[in-house]
Amino acid sequence: MEEKGKRKNLVNFRPVLFCALGLAFGVFLYGKIRFGGLAPSDFLFLTLFLACALYPLRKGRVVALALAVLLFAGAGALSIHIYTSSYTSALPAGEYRLMGTVETLSVHKTYTVVILGDLSFDGEEEGGKCRVILGNDECRPADILLLDAKVEERELDDFKDDAYTESDFAKNIRYMASVDSMEKVGRSKNPFLLLNASLYDSLHAHMGREEADLAFALLTGNSGCIDDEVSEIVRQGGVAHIFAVSGLHIGILYAAAYACFPFLKKSRFLPPLLLCLFYCGLCNFTVSSVRALIMCAVLGTTRSLGKKYDFLESISLAALITLLFLPQQWFAAGMRLSYGACLGLALLSPPLANLFKRIKFPRFLAQYLSAALAVQIFTLPVMLESFGYVSALALLFNFFLLPVLPVLFLGTLLCAVLALVIPPAASFFLLFPEGMFSAFLYVLTVVDVTLLITGFALGAGSAVFLTGCVALSGRVRLSGKGKAVAAAALSVLLVFAAVMQNVVFTGCRIEVFSRDGDTVALVRTAKESALLIDGDISLGECEDFLHRTYGGTLNAVFVLSEDEVAGANVAAFLPTELVCLFKECETGFAHAPLLFGGEWTAGGLSFRFETSFKLVMLAEGCAVEFDFEEGEALGADLFVGETQGAKRLNYSLKNGTIKSL
Repeated sequence: MEEKGKRKNLVNFRPVLFCALGLAFGVFLYGKIRFGGLAPSDFLFLTLFLACALYPLRKGRVVALALAVLLFAGAGALSIHIYTSSYTSALPAGEYRLMGTVETLSVHKTYTVVILGDLSFDGEEEGGKCRVILGNDECRPADILLLDAKVEERELDDFKDDAYTESDFAKNIRYMASVDSMEKVGRSKNPFLLLNASLYDSLHAHMGREEADLAFALLTGNSGCIDDEVSEIVRQGGVAHIFAVSGLHIGILYAAAYACFPFLKKSRFLPPLLLCLFYCGLCNFTVSSVRALIMCAVLGTTRSLGKKYDFLESISLAALITLLFLPQQWFAAGMRLSYGACLGLALLSPPLANLFKRIKFPRFLAQYLSAALAVQIFTLPVMLESFGYVSALALLFNFFLLPVLPVLFLGTLLCAVLALVIPPAASFFLLFPEGMFSAFLYVLTVVDVTLLITGFALGAGSAVFLTGCVALSGRVRLSGKGKAVAAAALSVLLVFAAVMQNVVFTGCRIEVFSRDGDTVALVRTAKESALLIDGDISLGECEDFLHRTYGGTLNAVFVLSEDEVAGANVAAFLPTELVCLFKECETGFAHAPLLFGGEWTAGGLSFRFETSFKLVMLAEGCAVEFDFEEGEALGADLFVGETQGAKRLNYSLKNGTIKSL
């Protein structure tokens, strides 16, 4: 018991937590420095958290925290540096005789995307993985393919602006290949891949296509086969985690198996743990499944030893192990969402449950609502950063869906196992999951689940938001008055950061997205907005870009391309008052008014076509040229200042490096 009057620590010292925090920050900081975009706000969360952890200052505590954080931050930076060096040492682009094993596949209507592992180029083994787009060729996990292919290495130049590049980096996808010819030359001996392929074949042989795709995604986490329209609805409804083999699936499986072995007493956790290990292998050892496996192992071990289970330390140990061996996973949205959800449960769920109990909610409902709400709150900045939107109905859908998930998951898993063991009765066993997924698809078709909160980014506000979540949790022992002051201060900071990130008060802001030569640029002043697109950009890419940057109606969309029809048909489905083209053409739509050639002016913005690829913009008294043929546009904030009596264009760097003309 502490002496009377002795100041209490604001944050308990959990060694594994601070080691994991240091490791994650080292990986994060290396990524910011290596790929650009380092900002003072990147240090905000760690600084405020450590300030709370150090109070009251004691020499031993300061030394222990400093050593833990600095040592593991260095280890994190070193581990991700080693991985990055290996990743960037890929073979140069060229034509190769490529051999690889199919690890995952996404089957679409007219093509199939496969990820190949165990690569060899012209007989020489190489690390990493390769993404290949095939026609309607039949292939399955574990197939060994021999390809004559034109191979390109994955560039990291646009890492900070391109979620696809970031995802490939995390998945160790170093190459992309276009195929001239393909031949199946064998089958891998990997038992998990073989079982994965058998499961896919069984489900698709005895269930409807869409129902089988959903069942396969639920059981293996491979959601690439789900119809694009259904996949988009699932993501926008906030329930995509159900088809990603999250820790929730492992927890359900562990709990169900644990209930079957009460006679083993202290060793009761071992059979469920082995079952979960095997299941993780079937799911290709995804980060969320491994995280849950480690936490289940810690839970079982502590219970068998009669020790108290520390949920927060368990999460920290899982993060420590994952980032030590797979530091690149920090850059995967799946890892940040998985660990963010767990941290929400650990930090916010208890105080929220107490709040609900005070307003007379039943105990079970209070705990259930607090857990669901804590997960949504803590993952909000990750959703905005990774996808550009959050579902306004996610809490509602998860409220009704999560209680059904154990029945759906365990029932589908059991039926799939029986179908594999007794093939003649497979159709009978799979009637249950087919009926359940048919009902799920029916609900998706009759209920509009696409109510989104979108069109803005938090930027530095993400660090403020997470700091507020931690400071107001039960883990930081502030007084009621202290928490009120902290909440007020952090709310003001959050609003300020969000406004500065999203609102243009003066000057002209240009934000740009570019991938594989496809470019889109958003030009904004305080009152006007215009979007510039090339003819190869897709509607999905434009919508994703606008999700992150702008939620209103555009004054105009300009198409810069020789293929104006393709660009115009994309522009027509964007929220715009006008579509502007260089020359008159037949577009086949009437969704928005058209303007051909000439000059367009709105407020302080003026645009004039020079060629089908080149557009001159007048803003702030200066001329800025956009040329999508010669190279990619870059992003900046434009302002005009006086220099030696003459107006000069000044740039505040943003999405790219721009030099003054």
